[in-house]
Amino acid sequence: MDHKKIKVIIADDHAILRQGLLQILSETEDIIVISEATNASEAIKLAYKSEADVMLLDISLPDRNGIDALKMIKRDNPMLAVLMLSMHREDQYAIRSLKAGASGYLSKQSASSDLVTAIRTIAKGKKFITPELAEALANQVSSPSDKLPHETLSDREFQTMIMIASGLSVSDIALKLSLSVKTISMYRARLLEKMQMKHNAELTHYAIKNELVD
Repeated sequence: MDHKKIKVIIADDHAILRQGLLQILSETEDIIVISEATNASEAIKLAYKSEADVMLLDISLPDRNGIDALKMIKRDNPMLAVLMLSMHREDQYAIRSLKAGASGYLSKQSASSDLVTAIRTIAKGKKFITPELAEALANQVSSPSDKLPHETLSDREFQTMIMIASGLSVSDIALKLSLSVKTISMYRARLLEKMQMKHNAELTHYAIKNELVD
């Protein structure tokens, strides 16, 4: 690799976590953090005007879901490689992130050991995924007919399901996603139909059983 440094943006709303990532990257010769964002709006703005090579994007930012942010970032700056960071080792968002244009996906637990490798890998235009995620992807490809009910949901429906299962009401979700109550009610009706369920309680039970919520 030449001596050109890999320019990185960190988008995460937890100051302690950003400090931890900065600390790891400050020990490298070839990676430099050029800016930080604390929410999705800032991340989208930075991606639009920045010269960065890589963005580390937290999947659960306070103002907008990480996958929505990712789609907007890739639309505005298709050349920027985005590494999604998540609290969960293997969650459903991993596969959805890659489909939405992420170059890689890393759980925050593995960040200390894999972060530098992940950044170097995606900066070269390659994908970075952990062996666990590779296995999950392979399983999904080998048995598309055996999809779990929640894997048939759209990103928005999946997001709505997770929020319902986390105890949020339709009006809470509408507020959080900046959408109308009517729209969220439609997502809820559609996802209940796809999941062949009638009540929020069934959804919550399903989400907990399948470890989709904490």
